[in-house]
Amino acid sequence: MPAKPSRPLPRALLLAPLGVLLTGCAKVSGLGFEEGITSVNDTSLSLWQGAWIAGAVVGVFTLILILWPAVFHRAKVGQGEFPKQTQYNVPVEVAYTVIPFIIVAVLFYFTAVKQTEIFEKTTNYKHEILVSGFQWSWQFSYPEAGPEAVVTGTPASPPTLYVPLGEKVRYTITSNDVVHGFWIPAFMIQMQNLPGVTNYLEFTANKLGTYPGRCNILCGRNHSQMLFSVKVVTPSEYKTYLETLKVSAA
Repeated sequence: MPAKPSRPLPRALLLAPLGVLLTGCAKVSGLGFEEGITSVNDTSLSLWQGAWIAGAVVGVFTLILILWPAVFHRAKVGQGEFPKQTQYNVPVEVAYTVIPFIIVAVLFYFTAVKQTEIFEKTTNYKHEILVSGFQWSWQFSYPEAGPEAVVTGTPASPPTLYVPLGEKVRYTITSNDVVHGFWIPAFMIQMQNLPGVTNYLEFTANKLGTYPGRCNILCGRNHSQMLFSVKVVTPSEYKTYLETLKVSAA
């Protein structure tokens, strides 16, 4: 009987996804986010990358499990024949139950750890800014510049939130009507503005620049216009800005 020709295709299909994963191990991409912009980025980025890596690994193995019976088992039988039919396989079914549970448990654990670290309230913050969401814009208040140091935006004229570089700020987040979402995508930050509830968020901005922000919870007719900007400035520029607010409020 002549020897069966070798089939390199199965080996190639198995090794190709592994090669793709290994080539990306040298430096994992931020996948849309940048390290070092804020203290939150430095905490959240590894969780974000890990979730994508876990998803990629699960996706590759799922693809292999789909292709293996669909291609290779089919090739073992002749034309018009069916592969051996199996009603159930207890070890495989147990594995299909246990493995997803482990994956979810691990992701949940690391998410809880990172979330606790990000939302921890301290007493060593240097500044406080009050963030109030309303239909359909934002109001930013700076208590250290006086009770009248308030910037109120409109849908036609979105406000700018000034933040000092390298100094921790506590954000006191409220709403006076419906639920809003205080979201700064580049900072990997989102916190809900809840009516009757005060939320707190503390972080340090570490890179100068202007970053877009918006409400990310559907809050009514003009939700899409509920925009704002975050401008990270030097501490001296921030102090000058507060002085400007004091003068304009006088």
